[in-house]
Parts: sequence; structure tokens; C-alpha cells
Amino acid sequence: SEKRLTVPPRFQKELQVHLSRSSSVDSNDNLNASIAETDTVASGPSPSHVNEVQSRIKEILNKCSSGVWVSKMPQIYQEMYWEELSTAVLHQLENWPHVCTVEKVHRGEHMDGLLYPAEKIPPIAKNDTEQEKPSQNVTSSKADPLLKPNMETTSTSLSSDFKQKVVNILLKYSSGLWANALPKLYQDTYQVKFPEDILNNLELLSDVCIVDYVSEVPRKAILYAKPQRCIDENLNVTEKVQKHDRVKAAAELQHEESKDQYTENITVPPLIIPSEGSVSVMVLELKNTNEVLIYVGKDYSSAEEQMEDDMKAYYSQNSTVSLAQSLSVGQLVAVHAEEDAWLRARIISVDDSRIKVCYVDHGFSEFVESNSVYKLQKQFHLLPFQAAKCKLAGLEAFCDDPVLVKTVESQTCSKIFAVEILEKSDIPLLVLYDTSGEDDININATCLKALYDKSLELHIQVDALYKHVRVTSVFSDGSLYCQVPSKGLSRLSEILQKLEDYFHYKQASEFNVSLPFCGKICLFPSKGKWARVEIRIIHTRRALDVQFMDTGTVATVKVSELREIPPQFLREVIAVPPQAVKCCLADLPPNTGMWTPDAVLRLRDTVMNCPEFSMKVVKQDGSKGIAHIYLFGPENFPDLDHSVNRQIKNADLWKHQKDVFLSVTPSGTSSTKLTSGAASALQLTSGKLEKSFSDSAREPSSAVSTIDMPPPLPLSKTGELMDVYVSVACHPGHFIVQPWKELHNLEALMEEMILYYNKAEEKPVNVEKNKLYAAKIENQWYRIVIKGILSNGFLSVYELDYGKYEFVNIDKVQPLIDTFRKLPFQAITAQLAGVKNQQWSEEASIVFRNLVEKKPLVAQIQAVNESTNSWDRKIVTFLVDTSLPDTDIWIHDFVSQSLVEFSKDD
Repeated sequence: SEKRLTVPPRFQKELQVHLSRSSSVDSNDNLNASIAETDTVASGPSPSHVNEVQSRIKEILNKCSSGVWVSKMPQIYQEMYWEELSTAVLHQLENWPHVCTVEKVHRGEHMDGLLYPAEKIPPIAKNDTEQEKPSQNVTSSKADPLLKPNMETTSTSLSSDFKQKVVNILLKYSSGLWANALPKLYQDTYQVKFPEDILNNLELLSDVCIVDYVSEVPRKAILYAKPQRCIDENLNVTEKVQKHDRVKAAAELQHEESKDQYTENITVPPLIIPSEGSVSVMVLELKNTNEVLIYVGKDYSSAEEQMEDDMKAYYSQNSTVSLAQSLSVGQLVAVHAEEDAWLRARIISVDDSRIKVCYVDHGFSEFVESNSVYKLQKQFHLLPFQAAKCKLAGLEAFCDDPVLVKTVESQTCSKIFAVEILEKSDIPLLVLYDTSGEDDININATCLKALYDKSLELHIQVDALYKHVRVTSVFSDGSLYCQVPSKGLSRLSEILQKLEDYFHYKQASEFNVSLPFCGKICLFPSKGKWARVEIRIIHTRRALDVQFMDTGTVATVKVSELREIPPQFLREVIAVPPQAVKCCLADLPPNTGMWTPDAVLRLRDTVMNCPEFSMKVVKQDGSKGIAHIYLFGPENFPDLDHSVNRQIKNADLWKHQKDVFLSVTPSGTSSTKLTSGAASALQLTSGKLEKSFSDSAREPSSAVSTIDMPPPLPLSKTGELMDVYVSVACHPGHFIVQPWKELHNLEALMEEMILYYNKAEEKPVNVEKNKLYAAKIENQWYRIVIKGILSNGFLSVYELDYGKYEFVNIDKVQPLIDTFRKLPFQAITAQLAGVKNQQWSEEASIVFRNLVEKKPLVAQIQAVNESTNSWDRKIVTFLVDTSLPDTDIWIHDFVSQSLVEFSKDD
């Protein structure tokens, strides 16, 4: 299947706009800094603004003949005009008799007010407590801050201490906190009951937090703490606001010449890059590799597309929208851009009528006319800015190098990449991957090659003859790596010797690798010397695969054995290109067929027992980066009939044997080393890496293990509770659980298996059904039992610790040594108790799978069906989800209820 990313229509338009302006566009130097700051714009209300608000209120009241509750006016106003109604306006309604009539009304223990058009006589007397319900289906409100300014639940009467306590809680939840969870957290933290009526009017907290309503029915909201600077300013003026004179507020609202001005705080939440799942970004531009501007968002920010559609609808259809007033640097505005688009922007500079803005969701800047700059309405403050800066991992030390920057720019700008997030911070650290081809390309590692010293590169010439050649690695497909004497190899030896001298008086442990990632270049001790390695695959926190840059060898090592390159040597270490040439023997596979294990072993014995060879290059395959060669022993050069190629080809080594493959024994049991490579390739090296793995894994393996079976997994007694993790869920009649308390032991076992099997030698061995083995599946090693042997070289296997069935190639299966037979098999086959066993429908299976798979739950075992083989025993158990704070969910109840619903649909 093709993995190429397609560009959505909105993204195509964005790409075209960006490219068309790339020559004249410059980025905002402080984009990310400005994103994190609060944009504070001081401006006083103009008469035109007051008139606009009054006319809108009249329009609302004319539509609601029976009146509108004062407490519900802001909600109706926002729904009709997409703009919040200031609480200051509510305080002045009684002073606007030409706009409306306000009738105070008792509603339970509180006061509210009914609004009527100015010319309409209220249908009820003021003293009547039985009031007619207003139109618009407005529900009752528990509090009205307008008519009861001294009540506990008014915005101005909430104490600064109370608000600061709320802020302290919200600061612990950077991703937001559900409003309905605040009372319990508040009471648990401060041992004081939270005022319940505040939840019915969250705007009371608007000066210290952002209230994001995610639904109206039922009414749900997420609270975010505002930046501390804004909070401090708001808390400092609380007492002043309490004493503020209502008449003076009316004057402020109606007269532009008022000396006092109100401050509007615009806070946009930070962009949160998803922590799970794949994330794709578009690279917009860069100044250096530490300041790469990217466009990021879920599904290329469908939320942003929706927001910009809403902006266009609002500004195009609303005739009362106003131009931005008192323009200042840093101010957030809405800009009517080209192609009738409406975009959010931040002002960079103001020069008469020409305004320079940076489009905060797209990353580029341009000059616009002042008559295209409008006030950004509050409903468009909720979405985080979609353009953000990032750093490219592994390139930090050379971030300003012009050659590197130019290479990164040409490789990335205006293109889409998958990203690996290494560090989440204000400027996150990323690795970019191009996934558009058959193989994923690490962009960071590819661009680093721009720093190679071209004079030290190996240039293998066709028909050229080379002497004193060393074969350093051999793989299972017959490919091999060779070292040819060169200027680069001499330079590398000098640098590595300097490093050796440096570490003689400097503790190497000071340079432990703390953040490994694919493509990172490190140092590794091999055969008493330091060698350059590149990280290729990260298995676990402890184990990873590296490739030796100058021998081609692939090995699994511990993270603790890697070392950072000291900064003073970094550039010269990176500058030397890899000194191993990938080759294949001419006239032999892959062109003439597959290599058999016997042929690989013969090739290894031939090339590893000779220190030097001569080599003739007959073809150069640039697309694959491989040279086709003839290899000669010292005494046979250049006689083709006596070449290594002809010796291997003429030997009887090419008949494939059924069900025979290379198995693993520790490297200490043989005088030569045969290592298994990370890319499903058998790799042979010219010598042993001076590595050590755990002593427990050093015992010699044998075709027949001395430990037949591990002990059975102990289970809780019937009726008792047991913490479990559901690894596989097919339907309620069949799922797999693992004991939660043993998961750390299983993880440690998996790490040891990786370190052992990826470092071990191989020998032929037979496979048998129903016997235990280790199998390599997607770069991990698993304990398996063989369920079937197929004629096409594949095996049907069952993962004993995870409960999954897999098909694996026969050469991926190795004997399971005694060390790895001690931990009980962790997969427990289970059936859900409390429901009738039946033929489960696809709908029921999906519901069940979504409820339990990949989740920690509590099991209450009802019965155990024992079996001769531990992996065949089965339990019948209840499952309980205890993740919710106030209630436990019994899965069988939910499944039973779902079955009833499905039957109704039928």
C-alpha cells in the first residue's frame, strides 16, 4: 500500500499562497514568544460601539415579546452576534430607558431581572412574585450578579484569596480541568467547601481563567489558568471594582472622553502537540535549525479550517463589525487577506496606513492596509496558534551553519513530514521523517551529511583495481562491507586516536547518552578502541540497534554503553564520511537467487580468515549505493577463475534445505562471530565486539532445554480481586489478560531477550510443533510455541506472553534458552462472567473491544479451567473499570445493556 501523504484542499491553497510570497516574506522573530504572552490592548468604548450594543439589545427584545431574563442575555447575545456581552453593559441596562425596561424579580432565594422593549408595558406587576416565564425557553438562574452585587457569587465579591486558590489548582493541569471536577479538588486541597453556585456562572472566574464551553446540553466546560501576569493584574484591582460606582460605569460606557479606560485581556491557549499517535507537520520556513517554523494540527488542523470559515462568515455577513482601533505592536487582529480569506494576525509594526502583520496560524508576514485590519472577536481566541517553532534534533551544534541551513531548507520547506517528538517544551525537539516512499527517510540524519568533507569521500571507480582491502561485515543476502585504504580512513584514525587520548584523563561516564534517537551519531567502545555508530532502532529504554559507520556492522547494545561525542571534537568527527563501502559479489545472488545458510557460512569462513583482499569493481549501482565486485585472495589477483566469487558459485551450496535454519548460541562458544542484523539480515563480522551482556544469558544453549516449562502463573483465589492488563480482546468470550504486577518483570525479560539474541551466533536446528522457541517479530523477541509448520517456509506461532497468533518466517525462530524459561508465561485466556456465552455479533465485539483492550482493569475470577499446557488454561472472570473517580463500571453490565440496544435496532 502506498504511504504517500496527500495534501488537503485547504493545505494546497496554503502552500500556493506561501510559495507565491516566499520571496518577499519574512518571519516573525518572536513568534513563539508572542504566542506565550498575553496580548493586552487598551482602548476605550466609542459612542459608535455603545450604539451598536444598544441596537442589538433592542433587536433581541423585539424578537422576545414576553421578555428576557437579565441573567440569560449574555448567552442569547453571543449566540446571535458571535460576541460576548460585557458584564459592564448589564450593570447599565437600568440607565438605558430608551433601550429597555428592567423589572426586578424574585426567583427563589435570589434576584433576577426581566427585560422588555422600551415601549412595551410589562405584563405583570412589579410586586407580583408569580412571574410569567419569558420566551426563548430560558431556564432559571440561581444568581444574578447585576441585582445582587454584594452576594458571595458575584464576580467582584469573590475574594482574591479564593481566586488565587482556584488558580493554584488550575496551574497543575496545563491541559485544562473539567469544571465539574473543580469543587472536589478544591475541597480535597483546602478542606473548605467550594461554592456550588459558581459552577452555574463560570464567568465569575473569567478574570483568572479561560472558560472553554465544549457543549451546552449538558453544559460542560474546561478551565485553563491565565498567564500569571494577567491574574496578578486582575486580582489587584478586585477591591477597586467592588467599590466602582454604577453611574460612573454608565458614563464610561457612553462617553469616549472618559478618563478611565477598560483593558481587554486576550489570551490564546498554547499549542499542544499530540503525545500519542502519528503527528504530521508542514515545514514553512527556517532561519536556522533551532528555529524551524512548522504548521501543525490534528488532520492538518481541521479546527483551524473551521475557525477561518467561521471568521469569513462572521466578518462578511455582519455589517456591524468594526475596524481595529488604536493599533499597536503585538496586538491580535483579524485581517481581510487575499482571495477573500479572513486570518488571525499579530501586528509587527505600524507605519501610518501600512501595517506589517504576521499570520499566527501560517507563519508568514506581509504589509496590509489599515482598512483591512479588524478587531479580533473573542470567539476566535480559543484555538491555539497553529504555526510554531521547533528544533531539529542532532543538528543543534551546527544550527547556523550556512551549508546545513541551505540543505535543510531545500529538503523540507513547503513539504509534509511525520515527526517524532523527543522533548516537549516551548520550542519542541523533533526528528522529521519523509514517509512518502517505500522506506521512511530520516531527514535530520540525511541533512547532517551536508557537513561531510567532500575531499574525504570514497569514490569507487568501475574497472578500478584496489589492494589491501578489508572485509568488515557479511549479511545473509550475500552483501558485504569493505574498507579501502584512503585519505578519509587515515583522517578517521587520527581523530579516533585524539579521542582515545582525551578519554584517558576525562571520565567517559560524563558523556553518557541521555536522549537516544534514530539517526543520532555516538561513540561506542569496540575492541579496545572508540568507534563511530549511528542509532538505527530503539527497542526499549535500555536496548537499541546501532550500525558502525566505518565497518557496516549492525549490533544490539545497551544505551548505557554509548557516549556523546565531546563538543570540541564534534565537527571533525561528523565531517569524515562513512569509510565502509557496501558491495556484492558479481555473478552471484541477489541476481542469481537466494543465499542459503551454507553459502553464507562458506563466504564468512573465506573472507574472515584472510586479513586482506584485492578487489575489482565491475559495476556501480548508484540507486542502491552498492558496488558489484570480484574479490581475490592475495595470491590469486587478478585471476577471475580463482576469485572468491567463482569459489562460492561453483561449490554445492545452493540447495535450500527444508525446515533447517540458523539458530543462536552465545558468542563466547565459537572462535568466529556470526551476528544477526537489525534489518532482518544475518550479519557476520570480522571479529567480536568486546561486549558484555547479563551473566544470566551467558549459559550455553542446547537443542533440548534443561527446563521444559516455566512454573504456571499463580492466580487469585475465586472471588478475590486481581489487577490485570487486557492485551487482546476479540469478544466477551475470548480475551487475554496479563497480571499487572508482573508487567515490569515481562518488560525486563523482553529487554534481555533482545540483548541476547541480537548478539548471538547461529547454527542449524530443526523445528517441531508444540515446542517452545523465541521468535523475532517486528524487531522484538517473543516467547512462542509453534502451532503449525507451513510448506512455504512460514510458521504459525502463539505468543505466550501476549496471547496473539502470528505467522513468522522460519529463519526468525530460535531456541528458547533456560534463562528465558523461568518467568511464568504471562498471557491468560479469559471469558467474561455475567453474560451468556454465545455467537457474538460484530457490533458487540467492537463495543467490548473499545471498552477493555489495552487498558488496566480489575478482574474478579469466578472459575479456572485447568489444562495440561499452561497456555491452554482458561478463566471466567468479571472485569471492572475503576478509572472513574466516583463510580466503577462492571463491564458485563455494559455489554448486557448493549445487547439489548442491538436487539432493538434489529
